[in-house]
Amino acid sequence: MPRILIIDDEPGIRESVAMILEYEGYETDAAESGEDGIELVRSGQFDAILLDINMPGIDGFETLKRIKEIDKNLNIVIISAYGNIENAIKATRTGAFDFLEKPVDRDKLLITVRNASEQAILKKEYESIKKEIDTPSPILGESKPMKAILEVVGKVAPTDARVLILGENGTGKELIAKALHANSPRAAAPFVEVNCAAIPNELIESELFGHEKGAFTGALNQRIGKFELADKGTLFLDEIGDMSLQAQAKVLRAIEDGLIERVGGTKKIPVDVRIVSATNRDLKEMIVKAEFREDLFHRLNVIPVQLPPLRERTEDIPVLVQHFAQEISLKHKKIVPTFAEDAITLLQKLKWTGNVRELRNIIERIIILANAPVIKLSDIDFLLPVEKVSVDDLISESSSFQDFKDKAEKAYILRQLELNGWNISKTADDLDIQRSHLYNKLKKYGIEKGE
Repeated sequence: MPRILIIDDEPGIRESVAMILEYEGYETDAAESGEDGIELVRSGQFDAILLDINMPGIDGFETLKRIKEIDKNLNIVIISAYGNIENAIKATRTGAFDFLEKPVDRDKLLITVRNASEQAILKKEYESIKKEIDTPSPILGESKPMKAILEVVGKVAPTDARVLILGENGTGKELIAKALHANSPRAAAPFVEVNCAAIPNELIESELFGHEKGAFTGALNQRIGKFELADKGTLFLDEIGDMSLQAQAKVLRAIEDGLIERVGGTKKIPVDVRIVSATNRDLKEMIVKAEFREDLFHRLNVIPVQLPPLRERTEDIPVLVQHFAQEISLKHKKIVPTFAEDAITLLQKLKWTGNVRELRNIIERIIILANAPVIKLSDIDFLLPVEKVSVDDLISESSSFQDFKDKAEKAYILRQLELNGWNISKTADDLDIQRSHLYNKLKKYGIEKGE
């Protein structure tokens, strides 16, 4: 659970607030002055702070300012018996998350602390993501399509234009979204991601817009939605094609009005977010089938970015292999291997239906199992997935009927070897041929046994 620091010179306030929070499962710590509170912040990790204004020594406003200099992501809630408009405005301008008046209402305290701590945790996660983005770009590629995409990202990122990223699974849509945010004027604000395909339709509206306490069965507390959490930042709607039509209508209204309404609520809440969306589905076809709103499509599709599958940019595979080899070797504390030319050539011939994500997984498998300073063809061919070959592929790739029969036989043998875990004896039995005959076939077709 989140850890909360209470800074107040009144022992009764510290004890009563701590009791309320601890009963709800929070961890708490307390300080009786601004100076003590600052020292605790320097030495500990907190997710939110409750801070009194009028205290001996430095007051709450000065304490707030100094704590923000230590950790800008800490959300600080001012609590004071002097609950006037001037103090509330000053607290907000100084960087306070919210302002509560003493005596503190229990329900309002819990709601405010939960929202403050949740947003602080989100900020920390964002900082972690931002560090990854700020390292040398993971969007790698020297191919013409990738250079064109990176040029578009460079032009669009500094604007607030909405971007729709299209491409198969594993092509790197999320990396493009993060790059757009990291190179925008909103980079210091949150990058909030929503995977629309992973959230049940009955919960997607609550996830996006939040809900009020009691809005539906199980809504025991108020919840802040992703639109509010992404305020002043970027909201990444991944797999937008899987969003329900009802949720699509609300997203459209939020884009048009800059206002949202929590589920079960009546208050219009202003939000300032840049929306980047992505999908692997054909939205135009979905529009024809009445599965996706055309007006929302045009709102989202201001700048389309089409990511090519890896099989259409195989010239990028060498640089991707090098990058993944370094990253994975560091992760597993291994020496970074060199991939021989014949191994790279083999990798470039595969179809990569899982795209860059599949390539990374294969490189990790190779580094762990081959465990060699130089990765050669003979080290990896049995570790790679056997490609499923269609009859049409065989026909188009064959120069003669004999060539077709040879390719078909090779594909069949490879498939049987894969099914039998490259057990030569078992495969020979299944093919009803002698082991020596199978070895001749392997030699004929250049198939390296992986026993």
